[in-house]
Amino acid sequence: MEHIYMDYNASTPIAPEVKDTIIDMLDNKYGNPSASHWAGTPAKDAVEHARTQVASLIGASPEEIIFTSGGTEANNHVLKGVTEACEKKAHVITTTIEHPAIHEPCRYLEKHGAEVTYVGTDTYGQVDPAEIEAAIKENTALISVMHANNETGTINHIDQIAKIAQRHKIALHSDAAQSLGKIPVHVQQLGVDYLSIAGHKLYAPKGVGALYIRKGKQLPSFMHGAGHEQGRRAGTENVVLTAALGTACELAEKELYPSAVQQLRDDFWQQLQDAFGDQVVLNGHPTERLPNTLHVSFKGTTGQDILDHMPEIAASTGAACHSGSVNLSAVLKAMGTDPEIGKGAIRFSLGRYSTHSDIHTVVEKLKAAFSR
Repeated sequence: MEHIYMDYNASTPIAPEVKDTIIDMLDNKYGNPSASHWAGTPAKDAVEHARTQVASLIGASPEEIIFTSGGTEANNHVLKGVTEACEKKAHVITTTIEHPAIHEPCRYLEKHGAEVTYVGTDTYGQVDPAEIEAAIKENTALISVMHANNETGTINHIDQIAKIAQRHKIALHSDAAQSLGKIPVHVQQLGVDYLSIAGHKLYAPKGVGALYIRKGKQLPSFMHGAGHEQGRRAGTENVVLTAALGTACELAEKELYPSAVQQLRDDFWQQLQDAFGDQVVLNGHPTERLPNTLHVSFKGTTGQDILDHMPEIAASTGAACHSGSVNLSAVLKAMGTDPEIGKGAIRFSLGRYSTHSDIHTVVEKLKAAFSR
């Protein structure tokens, strides 16, 4: 059975160059970065080199980068840190299409006295900056809007939201886990104060990420202990995974998602239209979406039924069926997707190692699965 991977938005394979870095770290740089002797210094140098690599990719300064265990920790650090620092009851603005790594910390904050406003989207899953501005209150402390949606790939106008946040003197955070490495992500152009990064979406291992904190912005420590990461995250640095993330960022800067990946995605969509006609529907923005993401719905069936008939294909559904009922994802619900359309949703996300042969095989298997 030929396995084909089309779930790059869920997690990416580790790039060969990243694997080489990991092996080098394991073999040669095992010292504690806080130690000043011959074993600690190379480890410290590796961490700082990685900090420079991450900063370079997003147009930041190295001192504006701290390393985390992933995007989830970075999101939690910002949401909890900013509200904790408020002298009065904090108000946070976010959206209905955010990842659970945003929604769950927001629910936590609500249980502990904060107020959260969830702004909706249009039918493409895109947030209207004017609605963000309309939600601002006197005690609004933070706006958090994802750069690109993990399901549909729809890209938000963070730069426009940043102008609103700056005008009202409100901090702005963006979860860039999905966009980094696929489209340009430059913190100065976006205008964000905080930006979250997840390594395993970027051909690095799981369990490592980073948080950009704009110079001059205050953020309490998320982990307490010794004064690692400029006193903002205690705990001995994970030299191996930090260096791996640095290499992944350097690779991404050298070759941002090439046009070939978008061409492959567009060819895939054309083949689906040729094969299924009006029985297949595109979800998300037709043009302002990640170049690797194709989120579609097949009419008259469920996405899970289709994937069950082709287990060798790794892809994700946008709806779950339980006891005859259909539960759409929060993103599809926010977009106002018709349940009859949404239940047939499948997200195909391509990546660095996807091929035309993969596309041809998947289309043929989809035709066979759909007919059954």
